[in-house]
Amino acid sequence: MKEKWTVYAKRADFNEIGKKYGIDPVVARVIRNRDIVGDEAIEKYLHGSFKDTYAPKLMKDMDKGCLIMIDKIRQGKAVRIVSDYDVDGIMSNYILYKGLMEAGADVSYEIPDRLTDGYGINTRIIRDAKNDGIDTIITCDNGIAAFEAVELAKDYGMTIIVTDHHEVPYETNSDGTRSYKLVPADAVIDIKQQGCNYPFKEICGAGVAYKFIRRLYELMDKSWEDEDKYIEMLGLATVCDIMSITDENRVYVKRALDIIKDTDNIGLKALLSVNGLLNRKLTTYDFGFVLGPCFNATGRLESAKVGLSLLLSEDEEFAAREAENIKSINAERKEMTEEGTRKAIEIVEKDYKNDIILVIYVPKLHESLAGIVAGRIKEKYYKPTLLFTDGEDGILKGSGRSIEGYNMFDELNAIRKHFLKMGGHEMAAGFSVEKDKLEIIRDELNKRQSLTEEDLTCKVHIDVAMPFSYITPKLINELELLEPYGKDNPKALFGQGNLSVVRLRFMGKDNQFGRITLQDERGFRAEAVDFRINSFVENIKMWFGEQECDKMLRGQPNNIKINVAYHPELNYYNGNTYIQIRPDRYQKA
Repeated sequence: MKEKWTVYAKRADFNEIGKKYGIDPVVARVIRNRDIVGDEAIEKYLHGSFKDTYAPKLMKDMDKGCLIMIDKIRQGKAVRIVSDYDVDGIMSNYILYKGLMEAGADVSYEIPDRLTDGYGINTRIIRDAKNDGIDTIITCDNGIAAFEAVELAKDYGMTIIVTDHHEVPYETNSDGTRSYKLVPADAVIDIKQQGCNYPFKEICGAGVAYKFIRRLYELMDKSWEDEDKYIEMLGLATVCDIMSITDENRVYVKRALDIIKDTDNIGLKALLSVNGLLNRKLTTYDFGFVLGPCFNATGRLESAKVGLSLLLSEDEEFAAREAENIKSINAERKEMTEEGTRKAIEIVEKDYKNDIILVIYVPKLHESLAGIVAGRIKEKYYKPTLLFTDGEDGILKGSGRSIEGYNMFDELNAIRKHFLKMGGHEMAAGFSVEKDKLEIIRDELNKRQSLTEEDLTCKVHIDVAMPFSYITPKLINELELLEPYGKDNPKALFGQGNLSVVRLRFMGKDNQFGRITLQDERGFRAEAVDFRINSFVENIKMWFGEQECDKMLRGQPNNIKINVAYHPELNYYNGNTYIQIRPDRYQKA
């Protein structure tokens, strides 16, 4: 993968901003780099609260959908929620289920099976609902493209409310304009639809569900007793669905991280416990890479209903057993993912390394892991990646992951005729296809693409070129004001160049990480802790040779010179506080 490092050069009076908000000019510079400009925006970024979020009624069809639901509740009609099977789907289902139940609804839920049903509401779910005497269906995190299912529901005389946050399907006309197609539901609540004036378009499916329940309660004159109600679930979904951590999303995620350690949800507390996160200050990493994958794993390898039942549990013993079970499912998912990634890399290296758009078929990969493995391949090669594996009846199913500058949804939509099913957005997609269409898709996508060398180069943006000697505990503590991190608000990244590697010491039970002593041109030293130490050693060998690497490992003078992009952090050990750095990536100087 090619990389290009650049240092931000955005201008502002950083000293003045620092004085005004009591922060170091370096922190002020990072805020400016996130395009947070002006007193109002900076204040909201640093100290945003629920008063800075938007009214649910601003969403198109929100009041229409809520009034329909109120009428159904008053009539005692049976309502069924249908969600997706990922974290966002599970959390949005939980919010709707608890919210509707407490509002007096006769409510049940359904989550499609990833393997037998595929994504979203379908005709099987509609037929089952009809047989169960369901009057009204409300979707969450899906439904905007479910034309066949919605039409069948209407043919049965059912009421259907769609709540979603995905892109609205469209057809491209001969003149290049788009004709958007909306499902014929009784109410369609989707921030991406035309005519929706909701000011922030980056909320997840759980965000739409949360807004629905809030507005429903307003219209029912039902009090919202706890301001933090459902916020842990909303925060988890926002991070795990890779939503922009800006604007009101930042408020929700920040609050979720603050309160989750004290959650009164028995199932969530049990999952925190088995993952060693109970009574700890959590970060978005814990949401996105520890808790989130546990819920996702249930939908991938068993049923997402397992994850939802954990959240709904009121039995501590059951919750403890189920949390352990979910952790085990996730551990199995990790092993399968590693094996699938290894096979996918072998296929790329053998046959497709020179392709710009990677279209890969990995036989016998568990289809639920296609998206994760596609993401791994995209990161390794920095190329748009479509990964297919075996579905049922000779059909291939898969997922795609994209890079900046390549709108995957638009590109796949242009050749939609080759797919049996296809949906997604700019950076990711899901699809199914007949096996004999695979080569056609590979050929057409590579012929259509117009990505340049610049597009295929991963851009690494350094916030500040900052020597280690500038780092203080006070600065590190102030950097915490920038949290929560995530999409559109990445962790502050600093850089220092032309560093000598004095020594590398392997650490851990299996030497799985290392402590690197670095020295700048003035003789100032810093300790760096790297948990990907094998990759670092391989790079040193490639850049400087085996002999220089051996000298480094023995702590002898060597000719190694590198640039480091890093995050500063504090290490607490034996009652003392030490400054150390966490390398993000390296370059040969």
